[in-house]
Amino acid sequence: MTAHTDSPLGFSSAQESRQVLSQELAKREQQLMQLRSDCDPIVRAELHLDIAEIMLEIAEPGMQHAAWGLSRDAFKLALGAEHWETAVKACDVLYRVDLPASIPALGNGIWLAVTYPIDPSLSILMLNHLIDATPEKADGAAIAAAVAHYLADVRLEGEKRESMMFLTSATLGKVAERHSQVQSQAQMNLWMNRLQLLEPAVFLPRLGQVLEAIVEGQWWYDRELLRSRLPE
Repeated sequence: MTAHTDSPLGFSSAQESRQVLSQELAKREQQLMQLRSDCDPIVRAELHLDIAEIMLEIAEPGMQHAAWGLSRDAFKLALGAEHWETAVKACDVLYRVDLPASIPALGNGIWLAVTYPIDPSLSILMLNHLIDATPEKADGAAIAAAVAHYLADVRLEGEKRESMMFLTSATLGKVAERHSQVQSQAQMNLWMNRLQLLEPAVFLPRLGQVLEAIVEGQWWYDRELLRSRLPE
């Protein structure tokens, strides 16, 4: 027998939701004030990001720029601790703050998300941001979709790999349709070959070129230094 209930779903008005968020914001800000100066920098960074996320939800005047400042500080803390996943999370929030510098923030985050083996779902989320921000006919979205599919393939295993690859494959199909009106598997194969999206040795460096274009020289770290520290 299937259990069921006739109770309606809970409803909260916009004002009630805002009050709850405001209470949560005050709680997190109090927690931040109580942190010791020598606390784990990642604990501080994650709290900065929590506060920034709430501010973006409330969206009162001044909160957009405050969220940017908090997320930028979180990025610096994570970078100093070489905690790449938190650094990428900070770039995700910075992108969603939607200020002029948000696009370079996205590029900085994607470089780290692809270079380091962080949570693949976060890497793919960042690449999906790039897909959404790229003009329909530009090759950048196709390159980002190919990299996302590649990361799902090489960084995941088992059911998670199959599930994520299904999603990244669907994204590739949507990008192909909007880029070149691809409607069939045969057309998809031709499109993939034409854009060299089956060759990581080709599409990964091309992603680097796309990132160079969107960051416009505003790199927040020394990429050569970080590359030199990568395991062989």
